[in-house]
Amino acid sequence: MDILKEVSIKGTKIGIIKGDLTESDADAIVNAANSYLRHGGGVAGAIARKGGPIIQEESDRIGYVPVGECDITSGGRLKARYVIHAVGPRWGEGDEHNKLRNAIRNALILASSKGFKSIAMPAISAGIFGFPKAECAKIIIEEIASFLNGNTTTLKEIAVYLFDEEIIGFFVQEVENVGKETGSP
Repeated sequence: MDILKEVSIKGTKIGIIKGDLTESDADAIVNAANSYLRHGGGVAGAIARKGGPIIQEESDRIGYVPVGECDITSGGRLKARYVIHAVGPRWGEGDEHNKLRNAIRNALILASSKGFKSIAMPAISAGIFGFPKAECAKIIIEEIASFLNGNTTTLKEIAVYLFDEEIIGFFVQEVENVGKETGSP
């Protein structure tokens, strides 16, 4: 795990980390889920494999989550105690930018409502859902900053876990931009 860039907004650290999301020991990790919470491929598949069958079993009981919304299960065998399943948009379905903003905002609201101090998330929708990587980075970091600036939260650490060099560059740039706006180094 390598912390590539970090800024602070109102006492909450936002970090860009090169590493494996499933290894995070945050209170919760955010899953890039589909609406039916079928965790077969991508980030969702990795989380389900590492966390064990309980994650899929609990997801099956939830059943369905609309795009832009989220729900929560236990973390099974993961280091994180919980998994927040945020459903991002598939590129080309329409209104993708607002749907991604909603998915990020709702994950942050849910984490805060549970009293979590730390969460870790991937680049929701930028993988198999095809969201353009630069736009994804901009929306996710802007939404995190907007949430922190506009809400009281229990969150003290928000980490974005990435492994693809191209998308890492986009996220580092967006965090640097937020740092300049907020005066955080």
